[in-house]
Amino acid sequence: MGLGYLFGGGVGTEPHGLELYRAYPVVRSWYAQVADWTGLTVSQILEDDLPTAQEERQSVGTVREAALAIGVHDVLATFNLRPTAIGGLSLGAMAASCLAGALERQQLFEMLAGSRDVPEPAADAPKQGIAIAFGAFGDGAPSHPGEGVPGIHLAGDFGPTVDGTQRILMLAGRAEALNELAAELPQGTVVPLPGRTIAVHTPLRKPYRDFMARRIDAMSFTDPEVPLLSCLEPKVLRSGDDVRDLFQRNSTDPISLVDVYSGMKEQGVQLGLVMGPSIPEGILAFPFPVVHIERPEHIEQALGTAYDLGIDLTSGPVPS
Repeated sequence: MGLGYLFGGGVGTEPHGLELYRAYPVVRSWYAQVADWTGLTVSQILEDDLPTAQEERQSVGTVREAALAIGVHDVLATFNLRPTAIGGLSLGAMAASCLAGALERQQLFEMLAGSRDVPEPAADAPKQGIAIAFGAFGDGAPSHPGEGVPGIHLAGDFGPTVDGTQRILMLAGRAEALNELAAELPQGTVVPLPGRTIAVHTPLRKPYRDFMARRIDAMSFTDPEVPLLSCLEPKVLRSGDDVRDLFQRNSTDPISLVDVYSGMKEQGVQLGLVMGPSIPEGILAFPFPVVHIERPEHIEQALGTAYDLGIDLTSGPVPS
């Protein structure tokens, strides 16, 4: 029976991980290491307000989210929980790649910290945004609300809701176009997210991709040691070149949670552990039970669920 580790994407605005930091020495040691690699203080990583400048804010936010996700992994490792398959969305895909043994942790965090040097958008550039959308099923339904509307892109597919009536999607693009679409459609169909000013996973993010391309080309990638599921297409990433390609395309290509969890199901996963708070709990339909882990009590829940399902906690490699 297989255990899958799922890592979400996105950069939240609220501090996460304080309880785990206080409860586990391995997490405290880990945050000290991240601080050394990134030049940030532990407080900046863990709980301080994020910077106001867009790219610096995004950089510190990604360090914060990735540090928590990997910290959860390290706590689970002390209890001998070992994934048989691993994958994530966006930033989570990069953290998963690291934990699958495809690159060193230091490389990942130096890259995330270095992204603070991406030039800020011009003051007169059109404002960008993100929205959550609820799509319909059925023949003839559009692939997403606003399909074909200029300035709006499908940025992510999180799959069907638990009741199977809707599909949760992420749209991104010009903020004005997203706001207009939200006003035209029935209330709640498209919900622009306040404070999100980067059209992630769309062609509008090409300046970031171009700026980071040389740094990613210079990084050392190796073949994953655990089945690593892509979030950019239905695929198991089997080589270092596969992982490098994911890193290069991640900022501009749409992501799919469905591709990740469907691939895990094919790998025999029968329990998924979701690292951190970035994948919503209780809303999405997964093809196997999942436990969301953000606080110490969730660790106990994960251990108990794995035991109840008869999952062998001694199988599988533990890359670092």
